[in-house]
Order: sequence, then structure tokens, then C-alpha cells
Amino acid sequence: MIPFDADHRAIHYPDDRRFCVWIRPSILIALIAAGVLCVAPAWIQWMLTGLPAIPAQTIPATGPQGFPIWLRICHFLNFAFVTLLIRSGICILMDHPRLYFNDHCTPGSEWLRLTPIQVPKDRVWTAKDDARYISPLIATPGYRHAIGLARIWHFLIVHGYIFTGIAFLILLFATGQWQRLVPVSPRVIPEAWSYWVHYATLHMPPEPNGYYAYNALQQLAYFSVVFVFGPLTILTGIAMSPAVVNRFPLYAHLFGGRQAARSIHFLLMLSFVSFIVVHVGLVVITGFARNMNHIVFGTDDVRLRGMIVGLGAIGLVVFSWIAAHYLSWKFPRQLQHALKFVTYPMQLLTLNRLVPSRHYTAADISPHFWPNGKLPVRSDWKAMARDGFRNYRLRVDGLVERPVELTLEELTGLGETEQITMHHCIQGWSGIAQWGGVPMRALVEFVRPLPGARTVVFYSFGEGLYGGAYYDTQSLENVLQPGCILATRMNGSPLPDLYGAPLRLRIENQLGYKMVKWIERIEFVASEKSVGLGEGGKNEDDEYFDLLPNI
Repeated sequence: MIPFDADHRAIHYPDDRRFCVWIRPSILIALIAAGVLCVAPAWIQWMLTGLPAIPAQTIPATGPQGFPIWLRICHFLNFAFVTLLIRSGICILMDHPRLYFNDHCTPGSEWLRLTPIQVPKDRVWTAKDDARYISPLIATPGYRHAIGLARIWHFLIVHGYIFTGIAFLILLFATGQWQRLVPVSPRVIPEAWSYWVHYATLHMPPEPNGYYAYNALQQLAYFSVVFVFGPLTILTGIAMSPAVVNRFPLYAHLFGGRQAARSIHFLLMLSFVSFIVVHVGLVVITGFARNMNHIVFGTDDVRLRGMIVGLGAIGLVVFSWIAAHYLSWKFPRQLQHALKFVTYPMQLLTLNRLVPSRHYTAADISPHFWPNGKLPVRSDWKAMARDGFRNYRLRVDGLVERPVELTLEELTGLGETEQITMHHCIQGWSGIAQWGGVPMRALVEFVRPLPGARTVVFYSFGEGLYGGAYYDTQSLENVLQPGCILATRMNGSPLPDLYGAPLRLRIENQLGYKMVKWIERIEFVASEKSVGLGEGGKNEDDEYFDLLPNI
């Protein structure tokens, strides 16, 4: 275990480290029924007519054979990238260990719950409270509330995964190797079924030599992994982006909504895990030495060198998991900067340019909206809260021509707007609510920023996860977007204390931690580097979150 100090240990290594898998009974019954429907016909056929005949392998006189070096390299890189994506994805999931097929994320509506805790109804239960511990033996980097570091690995590695996949597909079709993966004859279906009957009834069929050709069931499996699971994983990941969902709502609807896309993303992860387990198992039992020589050296022989080098390569991948764990806790800031170097310029050119345009109706408002963050403990905020914030003054200063202190009445006098939008939390949950308040554009025009002002800092009465005043920053360009407001109302009523009273930020192209609650003051500065630790926010400083979370 990493030696945490007392404050970090309480958060990352809590006393309650129980793990639980709960599946909605109707979903579980459907899964069992689907499994029975796949396996039962095979057993019935075997008992009534015996095992179907398996066509003898004929080595094709033409067409691709063997495994060229580019394919072997891609195979290794893909294995390394996929396993790290799975491990970091599990860590991300455990920060909100519930999966839904609805975008409201109402407790009790989940179909899968990876926590023994049902949301208590007798006290406030925040999304932070709901996060669970996960062992670093299973996830990267592991422990609890490590989502910032897990996202760093997820988004760094996904670039390698995508580039490897693109290179693989280009070379696959450029060299003719696609013929090994893409079915071109309808005969593949009955032949695949024949193999399935053997496997499902626990009979090993005669296996063809994979150096020359795959059996029909293998071909369909490899085709699905390359041309279905891989692309769908990327597409469902994009469907969880607040910038994309709030600009192109129909895209998320292709998958059934934002949370349905998250569930599909998880199911695709399970599909990859299942494929790896079955694939490795068959490699071992159908001729381990020969199969390892195929994929390691591209030769068709039974010498031990392929097995030895292949096991060494697998050991290298396992070592990368260990290295990622220790790098996460020993050099987190360097990892955060590496991700920013890779993704920030691209986000500025792409996702950050998407102007949110999705608005919902009153009928779409979520019955439950997960609270998050720590209620302020400062005596001045508590006193104002007891008095309905009549004595509240919003101070706006910094690089502006007109520093001001505004009451809520004076602030709302700048003009008000209403919007019903979907909130996207970095932990994974979402919710729809109506927000009313003052457009940031109106405040910006009122205080008139100086030419050097490029960043807006929002300071909170509340504290960060490890203590210290919470704050976050936005670029001046982003706060001028339509839909960026200082909210004073939620769902038609004054903003509740729990959700950020007296004032909170709404900016719909980003994740929720950028939308500061319990705003004390606003400052215009030249750069986020002049505030806090210079990373752009309290979560960015302490938990290594992204400066610009459009996804």
C-alpha cells in the first residue's frame, strides 16, 4: 500500500472496503435466459443427432498466411493498451459504482450496483460519499477517489489504442490480411454453429492451424472485436462528453442516452475481458508453443522460444500495471502535465468549440439530482444562509475597469435567463435541472475586463476534498458562451443551500466540478497559473483533474 498521510489515508483507504455486485433481478433473469438460449440448442442437437461434422482444413493456395511483423507488433500493443484501459476504467467506475439506462440516475433505478450501500434516505448522501474503494491489484491506480489519476491513464492510453487501431486497419486492408478476419461467404454461419456445438457441449473440435486460417467461429469472434467492439467503445466514450451531448443530443440518443452509453461502454469492457480469457485459454490448450511462435516470431513450429519470449512480453505488460500504479502516486503532477500536453491543444480546437444548444422541458427534470461537495462550514456563510442571503455581496475584481460588490438583487438586475440542461459529473452520474440566473456575459460587460484579462476565477465559501478554499477557473472565452450563467434558482425555487446557494456557476460544455458552488467572489486574472498551485482549480491542484474537461 502507498504510505498516505492521515488525511489522504482516510479518503483513499477507508475503513469500509467492502465490495458487492448487485444486478437488478429482471436484468439477471434476462441474462440467464439469453445464456440458456445460446447453449440449450447446442445440447439438444448433440443429444438428438450427435456432434456436427467439422470440415477438414485445407491450406489455401493463395491469400494471406502467417502473421507479418506489423500485425504482431499491433497485437502486443493492443493487449497492453486494452488491459490498462480496462484497469483505469474500473477505477473510474468505482467513483460512481452504479449503472443506469436512464439519464436521471435516481437511486434505486440502477441496473447494476457495485457497492453494498443503498442510498440512505435519512441524511444527505453525496456522490462523493457513494464512491467505493477498489484494490490496486484490479484497477489503476486503485484505492478510493482516484478518478483524476485514473482519467489521466485512460485518456493517455486511449490515444495509443486509437492510433494502433488505425495503423492496424490500414495495414490490414493494404496487405490483404483482411481476408483472414472478414467473412465473405454465408457458409461461415453454419460452420461457426458447428464449432459452437462442440464448445458448448464441452467437446474440443479439431482445430485448424491458425497460421494458415481461422475456424469460422474464430473468424466471427475476431471480426467482432476488431470491427464492432473497438469502434463502439470509442463511440460510446464520446457519447459521455458534456460538450458533445449538449451540442448534438441526437448522437447520445443513438445509444439510448448518456447513461445508456455509459452502460454499453461497461458491457463492451466485459466483452473484451471475456474475449481475452477465452482467447488465452484456447491458445494454451490448442498448442501453446506453436501458437506463441505464430504471434511472437511469425513462424509455424513448436520450438519453445516463442513461448518464452511471449511470457516475457506478458510479464512486461503486468509490470506496466505496477509501474502505472507507482507513477500515479509518486509523480502525479508530471502525469497531469503529460495529459495536458497531449490533449489540451486538441480540445481547444475541437470539443471546446462546440456551443451547447441542448435544452429540455420541465417534464424532463430529474426527480433526484445528486448533491456533491462539502457544505461550507464558514461562520459568515452560515450566518448569511440563516438570513436568506440578504446580506450577501458578490465581489468582482481583478483585471477589470469597474470592480464592484453586488447584492443578489443588484446582480439579477443585470438581466436573467432560464435554462433546463443536463449536468455531467466527472464521477459518471448525470441529471437534468432547471437553472435560472444571470448570464456571465452580462456581468462581464458590466465590469469591463482589461485587455490582459484572459481567465476568470470563481472562489467558493466551501472547501476542497482535503480542506482549503475551493476555487476553479474558466477562460474568458468560455464564460461568454450562451448558457454560461450565475445561477440563483434551481427548478423554479431559490437555489438550495445543498446545491450552491447563494450563487453557483453553470457552464454546459464541461464537467460539473468546474461549476463552482457557494460563490464568494469572482476575480479576473491573466492566467490560471497565478492562482493556487497554478493548475486551474482546487480539484486540479489536489486531485489532478483536467483543466478543460469537455469529456
